[in-house]
Amino acid sequence: MGSETPTKLPLIDFSKIYLNESTPDDWNSIKTQVHEALTEYGFFRASMAGMSSEFQSSLFSSLDQLFSLPSETKLKSISDKPFHGYIGHSPTMPLYESMAIPDAQVAGEVEAFTNFFWPHGNPVFSESVRNISDKLYWLDRMIRKMIMESLGLEKHSDDHMDNTKHLLRVAKYQGPDTKESIMGLVSHIDKTTLSILYQNEVAGLELETKGGEWIRVEQSIDSFTVFVGEVFHAWSNGLLHAPYHRVMMTGNEARYSLGLFSVPKPGYITKVPDELVDEEHPLLFNPFDYDEFLKHLFTGKVGANEDALDAYCGVKESELTTYSKSESK
Repeated sequence: MGSETPTKLPLIDFSKIYLNESTPDDWNSIKTQVHEALTEYGFFRASMAGMSSEFQSSLFSSLDQLFSLPSETKLKSISDKPFHGYIGHSPTMPLYESMAIPDAQVAGEVEAFTNFFWPHGNPVFSESVRNISDKLYWLDRMIRKMIMESLGLEKHSDDHMDNTKHLLRVAKYQGPDTKESIMGLVSHIDKTTLSILYQNEVAGLELETKGGEWIRVEQSIDSFTVFVGEVFHAWSNGLLHAPYHRVMMTGNEARYSLGLFSVPKPGYITKVPDELVDEEHPLLFNPFDYDEFLKHLFTGKVGANEDALDAYCGVKESELTTYSKSESK
């Protein structure tokens, strides 16, 4: 792909479905767009009705309040689970800090998080975060349902949905106060099923195409960025593309973002559906337990970024040969 025709991030409008105004043809059209975007690019932008500038202002003002709390207060948010506790500034990522709200879509979880930091309550914060988490959760389920349908795997849908949990992470990237691009978050592939981000209008997120081109995401108040994680890539036998992405910061304005990350529940074994495996599409990933994969990841037994899941449970060349022979009998 030449530099004269830079790739644009696909934009898919979910407003009719969200407002319950869609026809079967609308649903099928959007489903096709989702399938094409996630197999070709691994990402797209999703727009949705009901996102006002007033809502955005309230939401990101609330996040500013959270990250303006004293460091000793933020550091009280700890967890022995990966990605669940407070992550502060570090030498490798001096602009980045984040916190997590597990199962934010479940009644009471956002309020519990709010009351941890504001014992007397902060209703504006709770309402804003609850509102956006509900929208993110709805979008996550719609997209995964569409993927199941587009692959003809509706019979796996309930099992897939029922064995998924969610984590909402809120993040702040401090403006580096320079015109030069500074790394806010290193290039990586998410270790998730699906990731959906909502951010303020300070640019920084970049996604890599299969051809190695980096696309900067120009966010708007009514759009979300959706991309495939390694788990969905493995479950789909490599059909869904999991892209590298990063955050590059310039200027002096802070970038705030919220990400809803869906992953398998503890103890659930992720397995490639038999329908996605044949002689032309040999099995690429063995069944795996997501939590066990994370343990290997964070003990340094597999690489942190490059092909981590493939290193953990990818089918080896010898296994591919065995599979081909057994299938040809």
